[in-house]
Amino acid sequence: MVGELEHSLRNPVKEKIAAGGVASSMTLRMVAANDAVMIAGAAGFDSLYVDLEHSGFSIQATGHIATMALAAGIACFVRVPANTPEYISRVLDVGALGIIAPGVRSAVEARAVVDAAKYPPIGRRGISGALPHFRYRPVPAAQALPALNAATMVIVQFESEASLERAEEIVAVEGVDMVLIGTNDLLADMGLPGQFDHEKIRGAYLRTIEICRRHDKHVGVGGLASRPDLVETFVKAGARYVSTGTDIQFLLEAATKRAQQVAAIEV
Repeated sequence: MVGELEHSLRNPVKEKIAAGGVASSMTLRMVAANDAVMIAGAAGFDSLYVDLEHSGFSIQATGHIATMALAAGIACFVRVPANTPEYISRVLDVGALGIIAPGVRSAVEARAVVDAAKYPPIGRRGISGALPHFRYRPVPAAQALPALNAATMVIVQFESEASLERAEEIVAVEGVDMVLIGTNDLLADMGLPGQFDHEKIRGAYLRTIEICRRHDKHVGVGGLASRPDLVETFVKAGARYVSTGTDIQFLLEAATKRAQQVAAIEV
């Protein structure tokens, strides 16, 4: 049972980062189907995340994707529309291996996310039986709860100057695994929309990376799909997770390229 339990709860993102690698992710906002998981795996992604904050996906569709991801050996995270237990615990119960909590601005908010995502003694998540993480088999709570706590990632997003000002206290919260910087929202909050090269963004990344390093936590890069040069800069500085873009972006870019190829043919 122990061996089977460990196998069913592999988190490829945690494993890759622990080995010194950089984990990649694609975001789902349009394709609410299991096929997206297979495509993500075939493309070589370590994870995907379902964006419930900016899509019309249901909890049920999220569960189908998350369960497929468990079977495929890909980490499925979910960005919730609100950092509340009724979203956090439900998406975890249907198979997600992590939560992305948007707009966290204080240690109090971070602590509330951990409480909803982790079981005692780390948090206060309610206990549910027959979870897809164990292929719906009954597992004694003494084994299941520590295993789920270890596998489940809590990722908080920095999307405002308030987040940066309280970075030290937020990162120090027990149970927080990673800070994902939402570059676009952060720039908008700073009054600098679209100014990816601004020194404030570089400073935000470097300072957050340093703080996370001190607390043995990690930093993720978000919102820089159009700037692979900056992604490389921040990864080399210490970031260990990259959100590469959305299914909408990937489809539009590929479709545009093919349409342009035909339009360029001289007749």
